Amino acid sequence: MRLAALIISCAVPATAQDFLLDLPINCTPGDNCYIQNYVDHDPSDRAQDYRCGHLTYDTHKGTDFALPSRAAMEAGVDVLAAAAGTVQAVRSDMADAYFTPERAAEIGPRECGNGVVLLHGDGWETQYCHMKQGSVTVAPGDEVAAGDVIGQVGLSGRTQFPHVHLSVRKNGEVVDPFDSDGEILCSTPADETLWREVPDTAQGGVIAVGFADHVPDFDAVKAGTAAAETLVADAPIVFWGLAFGAEPGDVIGIRIDGPEGPTFETQDVLDRRQALVMRAGGLRAPDRGWAAGEYLGTFRHSRDGEELSLRIARITLR
Repeated sequence: MRLAALIISCAVPATAQDFLLDLPINCTPGDNCYIQNYVDHDPSDRAQDYRCGHLTYDTHKGTDFALPSRAAMEAGVDVLAAAAGTVQAVRSDMADAYFTPERAAEIGPRECGNGVVLLHGDGWETQYCHMKQGSVTVAPGDEVAAGDVIGQVGLSGRTQFPHVHLSVRKNGEVVDPFDSDGEILCSTPADETLWREVPDTAQGGVIAVGFADHVPDFDAVKAGTAAAETLVADAPIVFWGLAFGAEPGDVIGIRIDGPEGPTFETQDVLDRRQALVMRAGGLRAPDRGWAAGEYLGTFRHSRDGEELSLRIARITLR
């Protein structure tokens, strides 16, 4: 059965006393996944999420639960039914590939990629997009319970990163599960949500970090293949990190501490808004080579003098 098209343009108020959602993905937001985009609440050609922030884009109709890398996607992360319901439509035959303008004709109106539509009664429905090719485990007419596996996170359709896009609709109109009454108060959490337990909603933060002997290629970082497993004494030591939700004025701090004490430190003030930002820093090996022992890398994302997120990694040079 053909997957239903998503045609709604903006969020609307809804009453949700008897309809609650569980997390639609088997991960922990803020740990091994994160929310990249929310529903756009601005009816103009600009965009605004429910907190009056910028983690959305014009006419975005759902919530994007993203994975830190393609490697995480390929390892397999389950997509879960957010509420009990009946399967209305599925699609599972589209390839997992980054969207490019050259692929626009191939994708056509199937921007959702592989996915599932569930009906929940009383006009409620949920849609799950960009799932992995061949991973959908349900068929039209199946009954599912909240938390049942319906497939896996993928990279199908019109997308640049592995994630599951969750759309929620009431009588055909988009509802933001993070602000179901449609009254924007610029607060976290909002006054009314559809969540049984509200997921972590960081406004930005660090997704992944690692050591390398060179500044890694951005594609390798996104693929999850940039982190070295070992270092050698006569090669450079570089520490890199990937962050999301960057705003102008944000500060990215990188520090490397070795067995002989502080080895490298830098602070980079960002000059523009970026959905994803990668930074790296390090030093060439001294003439005598690096000392053997443990090296600790720290990658910090700060805003307005407050730490949004911090991640560390360790590597041993033998």
